[in-house]
Amino acid sequence: QVQLVESGGGLVQDGGSLRLSCTASGSIRSINAMRWFRQAPGKSRDLVAAITSGGSTNYADSVKGRFTISRDNAKNTVYLQMNNLKPEDTAVYYCYADLVMSGGTYSYRYWGQGTQVTVSS
Repeated sequence: QVQLVESGGGLVQDGGSLRLSCTASGSIRSINAMRWFRQAPGKSRDLVAAITSGGSTNYADSVKGRFTISRDNAKNTVYLQMNNLKPEDTAVYYCYADLVMSGGTYSYRYWGQGTQVTVSS
């Protein structure tokens, strides 16, 4: 079965940086869109950044100019470089992939386990 494994979360000070990684493993034919979401206590899970198979990107207004999403197709990995972090960025971050399994035709949605990012003031 396909798994998305996240890493890179942690505790940083206001203005610090973190780099999140999410790697898809298993029998994968192709990966289409990859995205990062986040969810803070008492709030909904919101889209942070997205990247298509062709490399086109989109960002939430709250992170534009500070976060960068990228992907390495050879490694089935998506990254989120987070700079100038602020306390309001504190949340659990989830990666997402829309992909087709080996031998399949249709794409399905998969989620990572989530990784905690905490930014102290």
